[in-house]
Amino acid sequence: MPDQVVSHQAWRGRPVTDRASQRAFFGWVGIVFAASVAMTIVWCESMSDMGEMAMPGGWSMSMTWMRMPGQTWLGAAASFLGMWTVMMVAMMLPSLVPALWRYRQAVARKGQSRLGVLTMLAGSGYYLIWTALGLLTFPLGVMLADIEMQQPMLSRAVPVTAGVVVLIAGVIQLTSWKARRLACCRETPSCGRSPQATPASAWRYGLRLGLQCSSCCANLMVIPLVLGVMDLSAMAAVAIAVTLERLVPASAHVARAMGVAVIGTGLLLIARAA
Repeated sequence: MPDQVVSHQAWRGRPVTDRASQRAFFGWVGIVFAASVAMTIVWCESMSDMGEMAMPGGWSMSMTWMRMPGQTWLGAAASFLGMWTVMMVAMMLPSLVPALWRYRQAVARKGQSRLGVLTMLAGSGYYLIWTALGLLTFPLGVMLADIEMQQPMLSRAVPVTAGVVVLIAGVIQLTSWKARRLACCRETPSCGRSPQATPASAWRYGLRLGLQCSSCCANLMVIPLVLGVMDLSAMAAVAIAVTLERLVPASAHVARAMGVAVIGTGLLLIARAA
């Protein structure tokens, strides 16, 4: 009799889940999110306690792009990459959860019982993309920090440049390219592709999802990098913006409204720097 009920649900196209599986999924998501937020806050506070370097132009450089006493560059890169990944979990998990839940539903309809393992593999593939982006971000940040310390004239241009970058990020929010990326991210389960219920497929699904997501919100993710990678308020604002533009029903209108707000912020930063 239970098998008949499950088959009837699958035939009707309804998600084949049970309350225990749902509670386990959202319970683990809550634990991971709370832990990542706590670790991000602790990391930001510890870096803030180390102080910042005053730079020509009236701004301060974060110690994120520098080695600690006695630390090798390899150790500094590993430390940054670890905390970058934790920070990405905290910022992106709220917008990722619906996609992972849709994935669980899609593979459950195929009669797959290893939902936890497959969901974990999909999530790991997703965050591998963000980890790879962090691996590229650190040497770029170190290189720019070194140039700014050696070239006072370039350092004085940083506040205006940051405002211009924020302005461009806002303009991108208003483009049709951004609207198409958002529409693709909102489709179930992955922009028209039905995932297979295998570990390899779960991994590939996570990688595709990570690539789609990172390209969609790259303009917003640049904002905390130029305003201060240790700025908790900037991280929280971007995390909320990314979540809203993915999850609210009128996502296109929300994205455009955010674009106008970001453009205004960029103009304000430029005016203050000038």
